[in-house]
Amino acid sequence: MQESLAYSEKTDFAVDALAAVASVGRRRDTPVRSGTGHRGSSLKRACVVAVCGAVLLAASALMAPCVAFADTDDDLAAAAQEVQQTSEAYQAAEQKLNDIQSQVAENQAHIDEIEAQLPAQREKSASSIRTLYKMRQSSGGIVELILSSEDFNSLITTLQYLNVITDKNNDEVARLVAMEDDLQDTKEELEKEQSESQEAEQDAQAALEKAKASQAEVQQRAAEQAAAEKQDAEAALAQAQAKAGQTYTNASGNTATVETTSASAGTATVSFDTSSNDSVDAWAARIDAYLVGSPLAGYGHTFAQAALTYGVDPRWSPAIACEESGKGSYCFASYNAWGWGGSGWSSWDEAINAHVAGLAAGYGYTISIQAAQKYCPPNWQEWYYNVSAEMSKI
Repeated sequence: MQESLAYSEKTDFAVDALAAVASVGRRRDTPVRSGTGHRGSSLKRACVVAVCGAVLLAASALMAPCVAFADTDDDLAAAAQEVQQTSEAYQAAEQKLNDIQSQVAENQAHIDEIEAQLPAQREKSASSIRTLYKMRQSSGGIVELILSSEDFNSLITTLQYLNVITDKNNDEVARLVAMEDDLQDTKEELEKEQSESQEAEQDAQAALEKAKASQAEVQQRAAEQAAAEKQDAEAALAQAQAKAGQTYTNASGNTATVETTSASAGTATVSFDTSSNDSVDAWAARIDAYLVGSPLAGYGHTFAQAALTYGVDPRWSPAIACEESGKGSYCFASYNAWGWGGSGWSSWDEAINAHVAGLAAGYGYTISIQAAQKYCPPNWQEWYYNVSAEMSKI
């Protein structure tokens, strides 16, 4: 419905403009008899046609949905790629460390279990060895026991009984040997894994430092850009605030209302420290609270993790989704809540990661005047003001 309204307004503008130009042509194109007059008349007609053509081109541009495209800057894209690579390297190193430590813990638990069972098994094995020894020492008695069998069936039963005793005692001894072999093998494996764990921990720490450095670099660039744009940003906010309550066309071609609340987004970051108030889990909870009741509800962790991976303000993508589609309530393409490109995705997880990656590569760390001008050129002041206001709510 909102897209239809925006489209209708643009169409009316185009029709009115064409009518105005045509009327000017008719008023001025007065027929005359002289050759010079005809040439002047033809020239005027040509001018009118040219102007009409220009208006048609402008109208066609206006009538097309104003969809945001990620025009990437080489430096911005390189910085975003560096953040992504270092972040993913750290996450891979951390995962490897966790896997090794999990195996270490599993093997240690197995060792503890074996060592707890060994005393009893050693006692059983010792008893079995004594029994076997006695049986060998009293072989004459065993022969007498066999010969004293009353019939063949009794003989078979006696032999089976002796075999059971022998097998049982042999099994207890074999079980002890197997347990001690298992214990030795597990200890050797544990020692190897502990060494690997130390190396993995060092690798993870080195990767973390690189990831933090890359993240700090893009944040510094964002701070420098914000400082450079401060006056323009204040002017844009003031201009948009003067239109509070009025409507404008956003990047998706939908009609949006200019916020009436104060808009001061500032900057925010996701920390690699899992115990920090700015951790992925902490931001996930805040974003989930912001998205509650919408089609994007429950995807706070996806937004926060993507922001950490690609080096983007965690509030930016959710705020744009609110501005462009009511947090995914009305998308112009499947799972496209941001007026992004011309197609959709197959899931919210895929869409969120693609959008956040695109912001990092084409628009920078967080909202800025330059980013707003690229994302929604016709009405960037209103868009900048509204998205900033939404970000401040998260």
